[in-house]
Amino acid sequence: MYDKNLMFPAFVDKARKIYGPDFIPMHRPVFEGNETEYLKECVESNFVSSMGEFVSRFESDIAKFTGSTYAIAAVNGTSALHIAMLVAGVQSGDEVISQALTFVATCNAISYLGAIPLFIDVDRDTMGMSPSALRHFLEHNTFTEGGCLFNKVSKRRIKACVPMHTFGIPCRIKEIQSICMEWGLVLIEDAAESLGSYSGDIHTGRLGALGVYSFNGNKVITTGGGGMVITDDKRLADRVRHLTTTAKIPHPTNFIHDDIGYNYRLPGLCAALGVAQMERLDEFLTVKEMIAREWQNLFGEFDLECNGALPKDKSNNWLNSVTMYSKTDRDEFLHYSNERGVMTRPLWELMSNLEMFKKCEHDGLENSKWLLDRVVAVSSSVPDGALADFNNRSNV
Repeated sequence: MYDKNLMFPAFVDKARKIYGPDFIPMHRPVFEGNETEYLKECVESNFVSSMGEFVSRFESDIAKFTGSTYAIAAVNGTSALHIAMLVAGVQSGDEVISQALTFVATCNAISYLGAIPLFIDVDRDTMGMSPSALRHFLEHNTFTEGGCLFNKVSKRRIKACVPMHTFGIPCRIKEIQSICMEWGLVLIEDAAESLGSYSGDIHTGRLGALGVYSFNGNKVITTGGGGMVITDDKRLADRVRHLTTTAKIPHPTNFIHDDIGYNYRLPGLCAALGVAQMERLDEFLTVKEMIAREWQNLFGEFDLECNGALPKDKSNNWLNSVTMYSKTDRDEFLHYSNERGVMTRPLWELMSNLEMFKKCEHDGLENSKWLLDRVVAVSSSVPDGALADFNNRSNV
């Protein structure tokens, strides 16, 4: 039975049992593997910038893990999103369908191209784009002309759809994929938070023409900063690789560039971290699943529901979250936990509420607004010592 006077202290006590007495951040990296050794190797090789063995190894590791044919490393997730939309043909003045419940990087990347976000509501259970809301908007608010899809109100071309897998929970991406194919939209998955998540037996990022990951310091694995574009399309992969390396034509001596390129390649130093982190990814995912179960059990005792994957899907449990009964309860829980050194946080402010995106069209965003008032993300780091240490915590 829900009683915040019991639940709030129980949450802090559980967090202390999992993580210890010090300040508990939302999600911190763990460097207990070969990170130092590989960084040393990278420095000694002199290939600390965007060339060298570690960049290639990291790309190969991600491609193998996700099952993608190609993986191209970028300096961060935002630049990876930008370049993915660019090679997909998004142009200035186009509209790109996305969700208002996302991190700002999604919409920033759209804006870098001079395109305009168009916000579709999410489902409450996945917190990701709702295929039913997407279909409803397309059926009632668009028209096709000359093989292109247009917005009835703005008359702008709608080129692409960019759903996001919120907190690592797969959205209904297979349904979204079918809708995009039906309406001629390019599907680009913002899988920034979902390395290790699966829609059925397919890794997130694989169902779109392109998928994008982030390796920021708070992700499941980190390269400090860093991103990755994956695709099974050789033409798109070659284009991404070319444009992210300043569009330089390979030549033994001359510097010839054939397009407006970007200095977006991942440095070798960052890739060295990534290679070491990938060696422990399976272990991290196992521990994070255990932690997610601890939170599910705790909140379940108080009739509160943790957000998680659909029955046939699998989440990487990047950030665990709980849905409170009201905005007041949410705010009180945030205050109580943070005052006691256990970091919790609300969802991101809806993009449609931010000054630069207030004029963007949306469909009412009923579920997005409902979730914004109630969802709290809770501590989700892998503890020091990872699997061996976690299994030895008899008091968890």
